[in-house]
Amino acid sequence: LKMSAMLETPELPAVFDGVKLAAVAAVLYVIVRCLNLKSPTAPPELIYQDSALARFLLKSCPLLTKDIPPLLWVKSGHIQTALYGKMGRVRSPHPYGLRKYLTMSDGATATFDLFEPQLEHCIGEDVTMVICPGIANHSEKQYIRTFVDYAQRNGYRCAVLNHLGALPNIELTSPRMFTYGCTWEFGAMVNYIKKTYPQTQLVVVGFSLGGNIVCKYLGESQANQERVLCCVSVCQGYSALRAQETFMQWDQCRRFYNFLMADNMKKIILSHRQALFGDNMKKPQSLSDADLSKLYTATSLMQIDDNVMRKFHGYSSLKEYYEEESCLHYLHRICVPLLLVNAADDPLVHESLLSIPRALSEKRENVMHVLPLHGGHLGFFEGSVLFPEPLTWMDKLVVQYADAICQWEKTKSHCSDTEQAVSGQE
Repeated sequence: LKMSAMLETPELPAVFDGVKLAAVAAVLYVIVRCLNLKSPTAPPELIYQDSALARFLLKSCPLLTKDIPPLLWVKSGHIQTALYGKMGRVRSPHPYGLRKYLTMSDGATATFDLFEPQLEHCIGEDVTMVICPGIANHSEKQYIRTFVDYAQRNGYRCAVLNHLGALPNIELTSPRMFTYGCTWEFGAMVNYIKKTYPQTQLVVVGFSLGGNIVCKYLGESQANQERVLCCVSVCQGYSALRAQETFMQWDQCRRFYNFLMADNMKKIILSHRQALFGDNMKKPQSLSDADLSKLYTATSLMQIDDNVMRKFHGYSSLKEYYEEESCLHYLHRICVPLLLVNAADDPLVHESLLSIPRALSEKRENVMHVLPLHGGHLGFFEGSVLFPEPLTWMDKLVVQYADAICQWEKTKSHCSDTEQAVSGQE
């Protein structure tokens, strides 16, 4: 018996080794699936009309046609988004800017930060980037600081809008804060730049919600497009009305992201509760103390928009608010070169919404839609195997595209001057 027992004991470690091996295999499978490690590295998908401008851009913007090498562990849109949301950017610089204050017609105080260029621009001219950040963001956010510093070092002046109510140390001076598509503050900033720098030309840049605002602003009036060289929109959803249902779904964890963003919005609104709900200021007629109670229990952006945000501008329903505030009905009115950038793995923007920029790019020669496989929502981190670079693919692309458009406009101007000279000699 003792002999048989001794013969059987060596089999136990083999069994345990098999279990361990199976467990390791299962963990590796989950890691590969969750991190999307099998996803290929490829250039972004480009949708555009064949034109002289498009051919010039493809030649002048290598980032449009080269593979995007993301970090090994950020091929997942969720990780890209979480990485951006948690730390914004890596080793963010601290560019020095001056804060400007503008009084709006309704008594609101708009603010923006102005950053002068650090070097001469590549075409030797005065060019200003007017930048609208994402939801509840401002010039002090890390991804904005990183981008501004890079743009300055490439010869651009930068003006960054601080969304009304987003800065914790700036009090509201009217019972209103930023909304999904209100262009008043952005327009006031642009007008200030045009008046203060009469020789400057503008590059319009919008991130996420800011992309909706800048596109809507340009499409609202042809006058808004004067002295504008181009517009870049990154990671916007184009139609809040169409996005409403998808943002309530658990697919790609959008409902969870919705909850987190709603919680952040609640904190911002409640930090200004006295200005928005107090008796010392004239509130919108439809905004009541009951809305404040509903705000405490809100678990989605849609509930907050319905109970509070739409009422700042007197919309009678959430549908009307989303319909009127989205840039969808203004995009076709934009005549300047327009770059629309989205990531295929953006967990916040449902793939059905990408049919909007795709259709526009297939019809309009001034529009190009860029769709990389990886990037998440405002992530686009790339670099070596483990550690991301301070600059992202997004930062570099926006500046590279702006440089190319500046060169394009200079070439056109030079050709026009040459033609006029030849015509005059004849």
